[in-house]
Amino acid sequence: MSFHDPGADDPLGLHGVVPPTITAFHEDESVDYETTAEHARFVVDRGVHGVFPLGTNGEFPLLTGEERQGVVEAVVDEVGGEVPVITGVGAPSTYETITHAEHAESVGADGVVVVTPYYYPVDHEAALTHYRRVAEAVSLPVYVYHIPSKTGNELSLETLAELAEIDNIVGVKDSSKNVPWLAQAIDAHPDLTFLAGSDSLLFTGLEIGCSGLVSAVANVFPELVVDVYEAYDDGDEERARELQSRVFDVRDAFKHGGGYMSGVKTALRAREFDAGPLRSPLRLKDESSTDEMREMLTELDVL
Repeated sequence: MSFHDPGADDPLGLHGVVPPTITAFHEDESVDYETTAEHARFVVDRGVHGVFPLGTNGEFPLLTGEERQGVVEAVVDEVGGEVPVITGVGAPSTYETITHAEHAESVGADGVVVVTPYYYPVDHEAALTHYRRVAEAVSLPVYVYHIPSKTGNELSLETLAELAEIDNIVGVKDSSKNVPWLAQAIDAHPDLTFLAGSDSLLFTGLEIGCSGLVSAVANVFPELVVDVYEAYDDGDEERARELQSRVFDVRDAFKHGGGYMSGVKTALRAREFDAGPLRSPLRLKDESSTDEMREMLTELDVL
């Protein structure tokens, strides 16, 4: 046993690189389900260990319920059975979250990722009730998605301790970037699977006991992030550190001249994979920022 194995409670044994795959759009911003599925295929064919549609990179808050269901079906049809498909089902209401979770189970997803409810403040009791009701509605493994900077709702370690007692809550995808919180959570809950949710903390996440990496960089350069994981898994920490350093640089390139999300889809075009625009109000980089980003990525030797 290495010290970054998945939690014993996790039937999927999630580990390695699990990209938060993108939702592709046609030029009119309608969902392009075929290309969405092809993106899942793109990362799976390059060695990732699972896929996570309808995370932040999947633009889930910008989709209708029907569109979200269509994305899950497209990805499960394309790569289900090859790697675990854990799909985002979170919504501001428990009612809608359960609807998405039940649909995901009905079409063959392997697990569901439940972001903390957003917009309205959610206290300890509300969080427990929310997750308990979702977990009771399905028999799939449930992963808590903790991203307080986007949801406005932070989970305390005390709340997490009670969530961990719910039967099919089996793991946490942490994007808080709060390393002490994550380290203490991992220490307190060896039976849960922990996934590091920031490209800035791939190496650090593995060091403190995460078994997997949910990486936006892996949506474009899955090979690079798989190399980070495999170097670490092979005990070559020096190489893993060097590769993390390169990921920092790629991340900076994605953020250059616009948001991270625009970086992902714009950089995919540089790899000859056109996933269309982002859904407004998000947008792709303009021409000069695109040229500068491509130059940075070429210098990094990742294109």
